Amino acid sequence: MAKRKARKAKREIASPPAPAAVPLAARVAEPIAEPIAEPFGEPPAEPPAATPAWEPPVEPVAAPVVTPAPPGPALHAASGRRALGGFFLSGLLFSLLGAFLLSWGYHLHSDYLTVGFYFLFLNFGVYAAFHFTPWLLNRHGIRFVLALGSAIAAAALVYLASVSGPVPPSLRMAGLFAVGLSAAMVNTAIFHAITPLYQHDPASTVNLAGIFFGLGSLATSVLVAGTFNTYSSEAILLIIGCIPLFYLLAWLRAAKAPPAPLASEFPSLRVAIRDFRSPGAILFGLLLFFQFGNEWAIAGWLPLFVVQRLGASPATGLGLLALYFAALLVGRVAAQALLDRIKHSRLLLFSALGAFLGCLLLSLTATVQGAFVAILLTGAGFAAIYPLTAESIEHRFRLYHPGFYNGIFSLGLTGALLAPALLGLAAHFWGIGTIMWLPLFGSLAVSALVLAIWLEARLSRG
Repeated sequence: MAKRKARKAKREIASPPAPAAVPLAARVAEPIAEPIAEPFGEPPAEPPAATPAWEPPVEPVAAPVVTPAPPGPALHAASGRRALGGFFLSGLLFSLLGAFLLSWGYHLHSDYLTVGFYFLFLNFGVYAAFHFTPWLLNRHGIRFVLALGSAIAAAALVYLASVSGPVPPSLRMAGLFAVGLSAAMVNTAIFHAITPLYQHDPASTVNLAGIFFGLGSLATSVLVAGTFNTYSSEAILLIIGCIPLFYLLAWLRAAKAPPAPLASEFPSLRVAIRDFRSPGAILFGLLLFFQFGNEWAIAGWLPLFVVQRLGASPATGLGLLALYFAALLVGRVAAQALLDRIKHSRLLLFSALGAFLGCLLLSLTATVQGAFVAILLTGAGFAAIYPLTAESIEHRFRLYHPGFYNGIFSLGLTGALLAPALLGLAAHFWGIGTIMWLPLFGSLAVSALVLAIWLEARLSRG
């Protein structure tokens, strides 16, 4: 009995007493102090993460230096479009002499030989610029050459204004040499700047260049004709001199110069020479030589011819010169629009016939009204030559090299200034009535050359 009581006492000591009974309502209202244990015990512990394999330490790499990308085609094209307007200045300078012969009083006497020397010295300036301008481009860049050419043009016009009175003709020849020099410098720089435009669309680039050049020529004749009876020749030259001065300020203030193309952008010298020794290049150079000669034979001598041969006033002669440049410009734009709508051979036939009849009528007419009709026919006939030729060379001369293109156009400008120089010699010996016969036969030569270029282009394509 005593042993049983002892075992019962041990059990009471080992187990705690049972809690007192709590009513059900009190148990529901009582907050839970501890979380309820999982019905199946504690959740299993997550396995320890695997120790990653040993990897060699990686040395920190410096961030690459980000350099700005070179100007893309869009930037180059934008610079080319800005530079394309420089042909306006070129046309203004080349058309200056033909418009100013009357302002210098050469319609009052027959010193045709001196007029021929004026054109010859203008040509000498073009020839000189062709030789040293590439060196300036390589050394100083395009913007420098454009600015320098504009500065020389402005200085030359101021100098010509100072020698507009009764001075020896040799003094004017020096100023005309500077005018030709500056115009050729601007041309050379522009041919480098418009490289992206030509590589994208050769035909449109050539046509736009001709349009800007024609606008500059038209601006000179309109300005001189409108101020001939109002201002002196000195004042007119100073007014025109403000235009290259504006170009000078524009080139200097340009945020970014038109990019000078690198040598790697162009074909090698040997490849370019081989391409421009081709029959197509020779024919194209001859075409520009005769076509420029035809146009500028008329542009250089038309006011003097109208005044002395037809008895018109100087203002009327200058007005007909402006009409001639306007016919060239409008006809060139119209011909470009007609290329896709009319057969090219038919357009060439109309152009050749119009130019031939216009030159013939201009040689034989005795009235200002006849000269008016002849000038419209001649300008419209000459105008279609550029679009027709540009369309032919679009696929022929994809290998663009600005130095050689400047050379081939300089050959055309040489013809443009050599023809009126030779006409001065012809007028000196045979009279002023003979000067319109040269463009008469020159128009036939140009038509034959255009046909030869078409044939060569078709044969080269196979």
